[in-house]
Amino acid sequence: MVMLITGEKGKGKTKHLLDKVNSEIKDIKGSVVFLDKSAKHMFELNNRIRLIDVSEYSLKDPDEFAGFISGIISQDHDLEQIYVDNLLKLSNASDEEIEPLIDRLDDIGKKWGVDLVINISKDEKELSEGVRKRIIISL
Repeated sequence: MVMLITGEKGKGKTKHLLDKVNSEIKDIKGSVVFLDKSAKHMFELNNRIRLIDVSEYSLKDPDEFAGFISGIISQDHDLEQIYVDNLLKLSNASDEEIEPLIDRLDDIGKKWGVDLVINISKDEKELSEGVRKRIIISL
């Protein structure tokens, strides 16, 4: 299942994402992955959370990003949650590609029993109805 945190740049989405992952790790028996554009938040994450700096992998488009997510899941059968900081930057998705990408990630997550918590640097009003229904925090 995909859950979204939305809001314009500078509204505090990353802080909410970090707070959520650090509070939920206490109740999770499996593993958790946090995807970011750098290693900047490494020391803000609980040491049980695996941080992946996605910028090191040169992903060009949403298809490559979805494949990257599938690859992470295939390597860890205990994976329960994936947190994604700034989906649009990590996936290079255009506005038209947001909903199809989120739907694809939702399908992947459901198939393998992995929840994805994702932040998007867009105001809720700029997103389609299909995307808005997945919002858990709007800033």
